Amino acid sequence: MTTLSWNEIRSRAIAFANEWKNESSEHAEAKSFWDQFFHVFGVSRRRVATFEERVNMQEGHGYVDLLWRSKLLVEHKSKGRDLDKAYNQARDYFPGIRESDLPQYILVSDFENFRLYDLDNGGERNFRLDQLPQNIELFGFMAGYQKQEITERDPVNIQAAEQMAILHDKLKTVGYTGHDLEVYLVRLLFCLFADDTGIFDKNYFRDYLLHETKEDGSDLGIHISQIYQLLNTSVDKRQSNLNESLQGFPYVNGRLFEEQLRIANFDREMRELLLDTSKMDWGKISPAVFGSLFQNVMNPDARRTLGAHYTSEENIMKVIKPLFLDELWAKFKSIKGNQKRVRSFHEDLSKLTFFDPACGCGNFLIITYREIRMLEKEIIRDLLDDRILLNIDDMVRIDVDQFYGIEIEDFSAQVTQVAMWIIDHQMNMMISEEFGQYMIRLPLRRSPNVVHGNALLLDWGKEVLKGREASYIFGNPPFVGSSYMTPEQKSDAKHIFKSIGVPTGQLDFVAAWFIKAVDVIQGTKTRVAFVGTNSIVQGQQANTLWKYILKRKGMVIEFAHQTFRWNSEAKGKAVVYCVIVGFSKDRHRKKHLFTYPDINGEPTLVSARNINHYLVDAETIIIQKINDTLSDVPKMIKGSSPVDNGNYLFNEDEMIDFINKEPLSEKYFRKWIGASELINDRRRYCLYLKYCPPNELQRMPKVKELMEAVRAFRLKSTKKATVRWAQYPREFPENRVSEDDFLVIPRVTSENREYVPIGYFTSDSICSDSAFQIPNATPYIFGILNSSMHMAWVRTIAGRLKGDYRYSNTLVYNTFPFPEPTDKQVKEIEKHVGIILDVRNEYFEQGNTLAHLYDPIAMPQKLRKVHIALNNAVDRSYGFRKEKMDEKRMEFLIDRYVELNQGE
Repeated sequence: MTTLSWNEIRSRAIAFANEWKNESSEHAEAKSFWDQFFHVFGVSRRRVATFEERVNMQEGHGYVDLLWRSKLLVEHKSKGRDLDKAYNQARDYFPGIRESDLPQYILVSDFENFRLYDLDNGGERNFRLDQLPQNIELFGFMAGYQKQEITERDPVNIQAAEQMAILHDKLKTVGYTGHDLEVYLVRLLFCLFADDTGIFDKNYFRDYLLHETKEDGSDLGIHISQIYQLLNTSVDKRQSNLNESLQGFPYVNGRLFEEQLRIANFDREMRELLLDTSKMDWGKISPAVFGSLFQNVMNPDARRTLGAHYTSEENIMKVIKPLFLDELWAKFKSIKGNQKRVRSFHEDLSKLTFFDPACGCGNFLIITYREIRMLEKEIIRDLLDDRILLNIDDMVRIDVDQFYGIEIEDFSAQVTQVAMWIIDHQMNMMISEEFGQYMIRLPLRRSPNVVHGNALLLDWGKEVLKGREASYIFGNPPFVGSSYMTPEQKSDAKHIFKSIGVPTGQLDFVAAWFIKAVDVIQGTKTRVAFVGTNSIVQGQQANTLWKYILKRKGMVIEFAHQTFRWNSEAKGKAVVYCVIVGFSKDRHRKKHLFTYPDINGEPTLVSARNINHYLVDAETIIIQKINDTLSDVPKMIKGSSPVDNGNYLFNEDEMIDFINKEPLSEKYFRKWIGASELINDRRRYCLYLKYCPPNELQRMPKVKELMEAVRAFRLKSTKKATVRWAQYPREFPENRVSEDDFLVIPRVTSENREYVPIGYFTSDSICSDSAFQIPNATPYIFGILNSSMHMAWVRTIAGRLKGDYRYSNTLVYNTFPFPEPTDKQVKEIEKHVGIILDVRNEYFEQGNTLAHLYDPIAMPQKLRKVHIALNNAVDRSYGFRKEKMDEKRMEFLIDRYVELNQGE
């Protein structure tokens, strides 16, 4: 018997499974079924095994369905029958079989499901008919191969990655480091995958290492280097006296094994680690997880969250489905059955190019490739339409060289390339199983175009796309806020931000990818979609970025996902809220907006007339800072700043101690109210000397000491204006002290609160510059500012300071379109404000602060209810009757903003 190669066996298994998957499973067909099954493994059933073998039993005799003496007993049943009973029946035959003829294996089947038992070690494996090609190694004993264990194998998982991490560290410890180490590990990963998926004969790599290398590992590195060299050498160019055990390694090509690496030195422990890792079932690996999993292998700091933090498939689909996938499927379904149009569509599909300029370990490219190949499978099925398939290779047009990426980390770029070949092979196996012809792309003739480099410094057109126009640009650029950028990131982004007239520090790092993409696609039909933190569609940053993209460059937002929670299960990772924005120059496409009633839930798709830079269905209006209020309301001004180096500020104990030493100073102390004092009820005081007569100052030496300290501090300033104020040490350079009662609004507040905590204070207090103030503010103003309508404006228009809302009088308050209520509506709003203040006072008396009362979880039900009543009253004053969501409120408010501006 000639032993078939594993690839030939797999090819036959695919054809066998494809032929029988739609056949009825009647017992009368058993002989044909099993004859063909044996043929898969190069065995003539008639020569080695008999049907209906009669055996004596305790009660009469029985008939074994199929017996290959000393090897295999088969018991088959009709579709859906109990395989446990079939196994027990098979064991019942054993007393009637001569001991020398007893089988090593029992196989039971209902023609759709298989169960193989290894009677030597008690192993058991279950699989379906369509899974036979993935389980052919179990039947190596039929084809003449060394016996394989048939117990269930673990798929590659985090433990395997941890083993690779240990191997990585050990190689690094012995001096095998840098680029060589990164490429070396990527090649190992490819070989492990190839060993389980038909690229190599089953376990060929593992068996070679196990049997051909010394147990102490001393020659392992030499053998692996020789294997790497062979994988890069075509068979016709290999030496004629090559060791027979090496001849089975195929020519891979694809530049993966092209670079010459140093030989790595292994020891016994490292060899055992590699062999243990090779026992895992690498054929079941998900390339989408593959990259991120092994990127962490290279980063010891990331190992505590190994495998937990990668871009989820769910989030990738949120980008690619509305960008191109939904449209491509809709196009195919509309022409399905029209051979000419489907062929043309298939041709167009093969010319599309997909580009991720921040590809990391390739998750977006991998999932996209898989989805495009899934579409192609249906195209091929439609084109065949029961015709005879001559050669499946001629039908498959999609290949990895349609995919482009840039990655700054060398190892990640290497991993992306290998992961793309892995998904390509997996999709080839899918095609093979679907159409019954074995398809493998070896040697690798085409490669994914993954460039190792800095995306913000490279010329995408010349250095990556090589003059080719990208059909789609998409991805997930780094989430780094403007205040968190490293010096290197600031330097990388500087020239891009400078090109639009914006200094570094005003825009988040991710904005640089948006700007560069816009510049790259000028004069093309390219469509773009990126994930970004939601700060790029909020506040002044939104105005700056999108004024350039939408107004100056003429882009149109085609689709967008409003703010949603970015899925990451990594321990210790801060919660990130993201948006997805898809744009191009095409003004005629339908607009689709994905809204999130629950920010942690699933989106709702709505059609939109226009999607503006705040990602709401409203006119694209760039809301800029203004000095006067848009509506007829009192002015909001900043608080005061003494510029005193803290000399005039005291806590309560410090103030009492100072007054004891300087009694005349008591009447010049006022409460000091800033954001922290307001929210956390901190008691602080300020020595306010503006109205202190000179003769009284002369009688307060301790106060004069403070004034001298303030004068000295101001003289040391680098600001000329501050130095000038040194001659007036008792004055505040920024004096906006109100002589009337006032309303205080913190300049920065947590993004987690439903409402900005605000409060009234009397004229014996001073508002600090960490807050804004509205002198003589009526309860009506309080009510509007503490309403959901105003908070929608804050969340969208306000800037951010490390994630928290940064309130602004000129950008938020002055531009806010107040309602035009009736007197009755004003009274209703003020009535609810009075109730809110009363409820708050009740809790203040119990020791609570505004921080406690407006905590999103701890907020008392009683307070929440009166706020809801206030919201309803404010909504009625606007005539707002839409869904009570920020997005709907913003659509309404922007329309109101436009209306008020047109009325001026």
